[in-house]
This record gives sequence, structure tokens and C-alpha cells, in this order.
Amino acid sequence: MAKLFKKNELPSYISTRDKRERLDLITENVPVGAKHLRADRIIYHEGDSCARHYHIGSHHVFVILEGEGFISTPDSKQLIKAGEVALIEPKEIHWFENNTEGNFEFIEFWVPPPTETIWIDENDI
Repeated sequence: MAKLFKKNELPSYISTRDKRERLDLITENVPVGAKHLRADRIIYHEGDSCARHYHIGSHHVFVILEGEGFISTPDSKQLIKAGEVALIEPKEIHWFENNTEGNFEFIEFWVPPPTETIWIDENDI
């Protein structure tokens, strides 16, 4: 039988770095029993960004739902918009920025879940 959750039943978090919002969809905090996939929904508000980081043992897929923002790696900075999908390889350093006035919202998937996330500057998490 399908498991249905109301939004207010799912764990949600506000970043301690800025105003980013995270809603857990498929994580260890949501009782769905998934072992090979993790997913959450992220909202970047105007001016929000995340610190440079990478994941070990996991492909990272982003499905953009609303707005636009930048996805960056050491080699590129690309504008990504609603309706587009981005893929980050295991161990690829990446970060996001929202330099627009609107929200930048996406669902991110990790396949399989990372064994570890490495922050490039541990003082900027």
C-alpha cells in the first residue's frame, strides 16, 4: 500500500547559515524503508547559498521545480531553471546560489545515499 504523508508530517529544517528551507522526503527521518535513495526538497530564498562541498559514493540529481539559480563547480557556473535537471558526479565539488528576487526550489536525490559529505571550508557550513 502507498504511504502518504502530509507536508506537516515530514521533518523540516531552516538553515543556520541563511534562510534555506529543507523538507525531508526520503531520509532516515521518514519511515519509508528506502535504503538506496535519499531525497529532500530545498528552497533557496533571495541571497541564499550553500557552502562548497561534495559527497562520497553518491550521484546527486537536482530537479528544479521553481525559479532559477546558479549551480557551480570549480570548473563552471551555470544558470539552472525550473524544468531542468542537473547531475553531480560522486566527489564533484559543487554549491548553489540564488541571486534572484524569487525562490529557487528543487528536489535533490542521492543515489545511493552518500557515505559522507565533505565540506571544503569547515567554517562555512
